[in-house]
Amino acid sequence: MSEIPVIQVKDLSKTYRGSETPALNRISLSIPGNEIFGLLGPNGAGKTTTLHILCGFIKKDAGSVVMNGLTLEKNERDFKKIIGLVPQEIAVYESLTPVENLRFYGKMYGLEPERLNYRISECLALMSLEKSRNKLVKTFSGGMKRRLNLIAGILHEPSILFLDEPTVGVDVQSRTVILDHLKELNAKGMTIIYTSHYLEEAEQFCSTVAIIDAGQIIVSGRPKELIRSVDGCNSLEMLYLHITGRKLRDN
Repeated sequence: MSEIPVIQVKDLSKTYRGSETPALNRISLSIPGNEIFGLLGPNGAGKTTTLHILCGFIKKDAGSVVMNGLTLEKNERDFKKIIGLVPQEIAVYESLTPVENLRFYGKMYGLEPERLNYRISECLALMSLEKSRNKLVKTFSGGMKRRLNLIAGILHEPSILFLDEPTVGVDVQSRTVILDHLKELNAKGMTIIYTSHYLEEAEQFCSTVAIIDAGQIIVSGRPKELIRSVDGCNSLEMLYLHITGRKLRDN
């Protein structure tokens, strides 16, 4: 893994209109290339807000974001070419087929027709969806929709991929296919930023994690090193509860 930061975030802040409490309170992150970086935290901690600012979907109030030497303010077109997002919500159209969905997204990304057709076939095969390429998405299982959701985010081969709960609600087989493919993409050089409530999964999947709570980064580092830093702690879940407490976060 490269030690040169691919993503440099400094003093990032955001307060939503009508709220007195910041969603993000001057967070800073430095993520080297080719990492699988897990951003973990309770509901409302600031994970999705961070991802949406980094992807340019919402505006920050203060701070700076640099990715591959680019900023959204000065390099919007080039900036958006290097990133992909797989949102927690299923972002494909259920009244269309996988091929129709992916052609729509591929055109948005500016892929040439020949390359787009190749990528659609390649990705559908990798996600075991080739036989369902012309079926309506509304007939798909939850796992199939999740796999198609992932394809929509990686179709243009971004160098940086943001994943917001990519395996939520899927069966073990789909989760395994998704995570195995993501590991392959990472091995080929893709930097991955990932959020999840599945802490056992995150412990095995991520090379580095940061725990965020109340809009602030509490700790960050290699999972095993963070676990060893707390007496009596033997898992990322135990570390997480030690840091964030056991109080319910229902909002």
